[in-house]
Amino acid sequence: MTPVKRIVLWVLSTLSTLVVLFGYHTSTSATMATATGSETAITGSLQGQAVAGTSSTSPGGSAPPSSSSAGSGSAGASTVTGTTAQTRYGPVQVQVEVAGSRITNVSVLQYPHSDGRDIQIANYALPQLIQHTLDSQSGSVSMVSGATYTSQGYAQSLQSALDQAGL
Repeated sequence: MTPVKRIVLWVLSTLSTLVVLFGYHTSTSATMATATGSETAITGSLQGQAVAGTSSTSPGGSAPPSSSSAGSGSAGASTVTGTTAQTRYGPVQVQVEVAGSRITNVSVLQYPHSDGRDIQIANYALPQLIQHTLDSQSGSVSMVSGATYTSQGYAQSLQSALDQAGL
């Protein structure tokens, strides 16, 4: 092999290694968010026919009570919190707002978030589960691939909330 070919090969392999190293994403930013003591609730609401999914941060990291029912301000609307479902990776708790026999808003109050992977799974799966709930208007939700335990906990807590709401 000629010296020029060796140099070209060395440069290309060095560049490839650098691309791989700098392209690797760690979960330090997600872990740092958990370490600050704040907890994020993932929500989705039904507005006309459009569904919007958002997340909001609540200070302190404390979870709401495991079961409650309170009026949300609209006539005939109520907010119901499902029981906390214990999963292999942590608790899942869902809160639903119901107007008449329609689910108008879904919030996930608790979900596994002990490490970056848990947060990544929750950020991927929970908006899909909320969307499916609002679309189907029932507790019958499909499991999200790669988030089986979170999906099962979500479905269990959601069904608890819907039972309390009489749906």
